Amino acid sequence: MNSYPSYRFSVAPMLDWTTRHCRVFHRILTKNALLYTEMITTGAILYGKYDHLYYNKIEHPIALQLGGSSPKDLALCAKKAEEYGYDEINLNVGCPSDRVQNGAFGACLMKEPDLVAECIAEMKLATKVPVTVKTRLGIDELDSYEFLTDFISKVHQIGGCNHFIIHARKAWLSGLSPKENREVPPLDYERVYRLKRDFPDLTIIINGGLSDLNIAHDQLNYVDGVMLGREAYQNPSLLLHVDSLFFGESPVNPSNLHALSVEKIRSLYPYIENELSQGNKLGHITRHMVGLFQGAKGAKLWRRYLSENAHKENSGIEVLVEALKYIQLD
Repeated sequence: MNSYPSYRFSVAPMLDWTTRHCRVFHRILTKNALLYTEMITTGAILYGKYDHLYYNKIEHPIALQLGGSSPKDLALCAKKAEEYGYDEINLNVGCPSDRVQNGAFGACLMKEPDLVAECIAEMKLATKVPVTVKTRLGIDELDSYEFLTDFISKVHQIGGCNHFIIHARKAWLSGLSPKENREVPPLDYERVYRLKRDFPDLTIIINGGLSDLNIAHDQLNYVDGVMLGREAYQNPSLLLHVDSLFFGESPVNPSNLHALSVEKIRSLYPYIENELSQGNKLGHITRHMVGLFQGAKGAKLWRRYLSENAHKENSGIEVLVEALKYIQLD
């Protein structure tokens, strides 16, 4: 077992992407990276029809990301998360979507550091599980370094939060879509590095715009960990290198990469068969796998076959068996 903390490398919470099926798939590619749920609102957990906290035990280490602004509700959800065995509970203070703003949580909470501090304090009272915050550099015109440090200081000193994930962009609460907010505001990694220098006792994780694993690893010279989002999802084979690069394990032979990926998919067959037997759809599982074979001969045919067949009624393992035949390993 390695001695590195799992937050050295994590896969970001991504709405409609980091579902439990996605996380099981990612876990077979990296055993050490910290995986995050999609953001789940307190209302969904406390009043929803479904069990939004369910996950497969192989997903550990796993963090729950919560969306909400009621200290009481967040505390109740934190307690539930502890009962379910989550390894970390994260409060979303970074999502800029209209739907999230209308619920008075997400990035707009940066304007209310005292409330965020109260939320964190109540969550920490309710659970022994680590409670963290994912946030931005600022919002709208409130984007000075002083604004950021005031926010961090209050949430740390009053709320007791010692662990922050910083998306190295500010957010515009109006005028930009969530997608544009991930791309248009400029990245400012230096501001995150400065934050770590000014708050050396805090755990600071950097997020935003990172796509190359070696460049991501270089961030560890300045901060405590890195979080990748879209690149980890769209090109999941990079996760096969995470355990060696970030956690000191034996490296993967690059010439064996696609054969290893085929092996990993086949190892998921029992999980998929079990999910299908419970009435779940193959396409809901395989949609997270389509980007796996980037650069392999036959990758385009793999993607096409899955896209055209996995969503058909009664599709089963045979779809994956056939799709894998398109991947040329020699």
